[in-house]
Amino acid sequence: MIQVNGYAAQQAKAPLKSYSFERREPRDHDVAIDIQYCGICHTDIHQVRNEWGASTFPMVPGHEIAGVVTGIGAKSTRYKMGDRVAVGCFVDSCRKCDPCREGLEQYCAEGPTLTYNAVERDGKNRTQGGYSNKIVVDENYVLRIPENIPMNRAAPLLCAGITLYSPLMHWSAGPGKNVGIIGLGGLGHMGVKIAHALGAEVTVLSHSLRKQEDGKKMGADKFYATSDPETFEKLKVYFDLLINTLAVEIDWNKYLNLLALDGTMVVVGIPEKETPIGAYSLISARRSLAGSVIGGIRETQEMLDFCSKNNIACDIELIPIQSVNEAYERVINSDVRYRFVIDMKSLESKD
Repeated sequence: MIQVNGYAAQQAKAPLKSYSFERREPRDHDVAIDIQYCGICHTDIHQVRNEWGASTFPMVPGHEIAGVVTGIGAKSTRYKMGDRVAVGCFVDSCRKCDPCREGLEQYCAEGPTLTYNAVERDGKNRTQGGYSNKIVVDENYVLRIPENIPMNRAAPLLCAGITLYSPLMHWSAGPGKNVGIIGLGGLGHMGVKIAHALGAEVTVLSHSLRKQEDGKKMGADKFYATSDPETFEKLKVYFDLLINTLAVEIDWNKYLNLLALDGTMVVVGIPEKETPIGAYSLISARRSLAGSVIGGIRETQEMLDFCSKNNIACDIELIPIQSVNEAYERVINSDVRYRFVIDMKSLESKD
């Protein structure tokens, strides 16, 4: 077994504290990775606080992992020692269902094996995430980080990047398309960068104009405050595609009315409460309301390569792991521009 150090929550809503545990030695097709950086996702906070239910403890969160290969299974061929690699939101899937065979493992019929707060396919071992210094993962669920993307800025691409890339590609964002990004946070800022690189006209819909300068630098063509009622009048039937990144409750009907004929609003954030929808906002312009979650392994690698080609990376604030609990509070208060990343070398420091 491999001895691992990390940070864990021992129970729901408890602060994360230093925690030691064991991971398996690499099996035939596994790679062992020394984790250098791990992003903080709002999902980590939901899970640690058991806000979605089904959380199990002790829990080591983290599914935006960047590191270096330090061990290789006997039959592993995809990676070599020292390779820059990444692990995202899941570490396995059934590999047999139609979605898995099509490279859509995130929609595995049996459910993908999540990077943490899950049980491996053997039904015995619990998964623990990237707020730790080592991880062992099947090579088929590991990604390669392009050389020109800094590893600390690459880590959040494994969730924030692919969460926006996948729907933008699926709904054909590109030249001639008016794309609106609802919320300019950890997810939204990646949506702006990727949609701009795809050639779409990009509009940010944010609560206020406070981040307008940032949004324009990232590639936004337009920026509107949703706290201004006139915004919803000016932009009626304007967008071909809206991506709603918010994890808080908003009136989806107001935003649906911003869609042009045959427009689509895609939900990628998960509010705690159900959102009521009126039929008229859909049928009046043959609009669609859809959802999307991360991406498969093939598409995630495609996203990393796309970001490499277009010089895209996350805007981050690098922190020591000892500051993780403070960072959680700042995420909740939207006080980060735009993604926290933990420098795992800080684990070597005395808590």
